[in-house]
Amino acid sequence: MTQESNQADNVKAGIDKINFYTPNHYLDLVDLAEARGVDPNKYLIGIGQNRMSVAALDQDVVAMAANAAEPILSDDDRQEIGMLIVATESGIDQSKAAALFVQDLLGLTADLRAIEIKEACYGATAGIQLACDYVRCHPGRKVLVIASDIARYGLDTPGEVTQGAGAVAMLVTRDPGILAIEPESLYASRSTGDFWRPNYSTEAFARGKFSEEVYVGMFSDLWDKAQQQGLADPEHLQALLFHIPFSKMGRKGLRTLGNGKISEANYNRLTERFERSIVYGKEVGNIYTGSIYLALLSLLDNDESLQAGDRIGLFSYGSGSVAELYFGTLQPRYRNRLDAQGHRALLDARERLSMAEYEAMFSARLVTDGSEQNLERSDSAAGASHYLAGMKKHERQYR
Repeated sequence: MTQESNQADNVKAGIDKINFYTPNHYLDLVDLAEARGVDPNKYLIGIGQNRMSVAALDQDVVAMAANAAEPILSDDDRQEIGMLIVATESGIDQSKAAALFVQDLLGLTADLRAIEIKEACYGATAGIQLACDYVRCHPGRKVLVIASDIARYGLDTPGEVTQGAGAVAMLVTRDPGILAIEPESLYASRSTGDFWRPNYSTEAFARGKFSEEVYVGMFSDLWDKAQQQGLADPEHLQALLFHIPFSKMGRKGLRTLGNGKISEANYNRLTERFERSIVYGKEVGNIYTGSIYLALLSLLDNDESLQAGDRIGLFSYGSGSVAELYFGTLQPRYRNRLDAQGHRALLDARERLSMAEYEAMFSARLVTDGSEQNLERSDSAAGASHYLAGMKKHERQYR
């Protein structure tokens, strides 16, 4: 290992600021259950979800990404961002990166790298790790990482209840204000067919039970390796976060540590904090790449017992499949960087859709023949300043 790489590893890097945005419409899962002839408890308890956000056409992944990032960027941040990463599996173009549209909407400088990352729900974690490596090697530069996705499985399909929409924006810097991320992590990749969306389909396909098996198996393997390497001592781990396409999935991962694998006291502590990490996800639904980072924000906003210096583990999983287990430490005065009141207000201000309104919104489509299409702005709130205004000659028009 070179002297330069040793020096880079010793630089503290991680999440300095974080925010999320979700569209201002939601479907209550009791309404969905009744419409589909299902016991509501199958949704509320069986998969552990209450509501799911529904995106109108004007709130695509670009608009949501910009809306998530806008409130946390200062003028200095805009000048110092050297890389912009948008992680999504709901991409809008096979060639042009969503990050380039976001760069324009946010008024960032041209002096940066702008890329889009795709690997199912793992993409944002790849972006975070790339961002940490970048800022360790580039003093004075920052990276904006945004996870933005719309989970779609189709009307009246088995996966319909695990849909959702939203974006999480994170500013990665040296000497971060919220979470310092450790350079050492455990990761694995293997080609599986648990979940996929061909280019010709607007909805995803999944083998649900198989996906759960892969998810849990990869977590167990990485946890065991982390323990062997001394990275996962449960005595010094205050919380363990999971990718949560629905809260029951993360709960299954956590339960693998029960039955004596770790002490009862440690298991109970991790379970209590897991419950606080799913508060937002149960209301928003599945946001693919952003799900684990919405869990992080939910934990930080809703757990008053956490303290600076507490160590947190994060298990990121993306179907297909790539998984990573990594760790971070909460920084002094991290609470000053949070906006729990604003996040709760965002959720509370959403409008409840009827089934007819939900199905109409879900079925709406952008034109694909090059004609002009104008869209009405669906969210006029101050926190939703960006939206897709329409289509013209096959190009998306943003404001």
